[in-house]
Amino acid sequence: MDLLGSILYGFSVALTPDNLLYCFIGVFIGTLVGVLPGIGPVGAMSLLLPTTFHVSPLGAIIMLAGIYYGAMYGGSTTSILVNIPGEAASVVTCLDGYQMAMQGRAGPALGIAAFGSFIAGTISIIGLMLVAPPLAEAALKFGPPEYFTLMALGMTILIYLASGSIPKALMMAVLGIILASVGIDATSGKQRFTFGILELNDGIGLVPLVMGLFGISEVLLNLEQKVKREILKTRLKGLLPSRLDWRDSAKPIARGSILGFFLGILPGGGALISSFVSYGIEKRLSKDPSKFGKGAIEGVAGPESANNAATGGAFIPLLTLGIPANVVMAMLLGALLIHGLQPGPMLMKNHPDLFWGVVTSMYVGNAMLLVLNLPLIGMWVQVLRIPYRTLFPLILLFCLIGAYAVNYSQTDVLIMIIFGVIGYLMKKFQYEGAPLVLAYVLGPMLEDALRQSLVISNGSFAIFVTRPISAIGMVLAIFLVFSPLLPWVTKKRPVFKEE
Repeated sequence: MDLLGSILYGFSVALTPDNLLYCFIGVFIGTLVGVLPGIGPVGAMSLLLPTTFHVSPLGAIIMLAGIYYGAMYGGSTTSILVNIPGEAASVVTCLDGYQMAMQGRAGPALGIAAFGSFIAGTISIIGLMLVAPPLAEAALKFGPPEYFTLMALGMTILIYLASGSIPKALMMAVLGIILASVGIDATSGKQRFTFGILELNDGIGLVPLVMGLFGISEVLLNLEQKVKREILKTRLKGLLPSRLDWRDSAKPIARGSILGFFLGILPGGGALISSFVSYGIEKRLSKDPSKFGKGAIEGVAGPESANNAATGGAFIPLLTLGIPANVVMAMLLGALLIHGLQPGPMLMKNHPDLFWGVVTSMYVGNAMLLVLNLPLIGMWVQVLRIPYRTLFPLILLFCLIGAYAVNYSQTDVLIMIIFGVIGYLMKKFQYEGAPLVLAYVLGPMLEDALRQSLVISNGSFAIFVTRPISAIGMVLAIFLVFSPLLPWVTKKRPVFKEE
């Protein structure tokens, strides 16, 4: 099937009534999540993951993907009108978006954010269609050793790019691998880390773990913080940007789209880094850098385009190699595995309806988001008025119902509460949850690839260095793990000589 035929086939799948409904639900909830500060796409996806068990795998992934890129759209609304980022990737939008609103230009700021997001989303989907098929074909040549080092490298890059302490990120990754190994070993049949608890024989479920780490913990953290929300009282007129606005924004949108797409492919790149890098580039290229931070429309157009383009790029390593580029993709990987699907190079061949259906649904979702974010902007402003004393109990209720509904198990509810407390303490002491979840999802696949590699080599670890791709990946992973020590050594060496 050629590319054009595949695209048409994908649209025939994505435009069925059921899948259109799932796409709309996903982007609607994603926009809502982006508008409401403090939840985020990971928290929303963890809350809604149990509801996808009763729908088709394609519908489930379309909905969850819609939440992800929908949150990128919605996050700009709170950044511009309230100066509070509804989603982490919209932090940069606050700098100039809120200043534009203060100057009575909230309409053009929201308009260029929506149009820039739509253009960037479309460009990233085209890139996804062009890059994914040849990459999947190349990945068919990979064996267990290549997959092991590729997954290890991906995990290492994510840890290396963690915003906090690298040792803390490594600790979280190790904890994630340990949690993934809880239960009965598939090879030996022995119990591992169950401590005699019968309910743990099947392992720790992904749903209670992520709902606790990202849902319960977020509520507990927000309860002790006083978030002051002052919604800017201004008329949202002139949502369509002027010709001058388009002239100033055209190049930032183009640069942000391309930059975001390629950074989204890289493990750990994602929307947050893309938006920061885009803002820095626009400020550097500007003829008048002093206007940034004072209401420059380029400071809204570039980052908003970059963070939306990154969502399309992030799907490439997931769908072609089976490796998540960030914690949201790890959630999607978990959802695919729960539905009995193995992401990777064979996904496109064995399940073309899912691959092309999800990709083309992103076109449809982007069009839906343009409608949701411009004419209905007044409705989203009213959503911002929901008091937290109403919102947080509802989140807790959804978490409890979701955790129990998976297996109708009280143990899952208890596990979720335990991880909620653990997640709260992690955030208090600045331990990131993303490396833990990524390691938890990749852990079983990493172990299987390691065992298969050792069976092929009769127990010799030399297989990881004698095969070229595997050797390069292993060297890079080891370098990234130990590279933080290099500045420490160089810094300490002169002191040692003086003594």
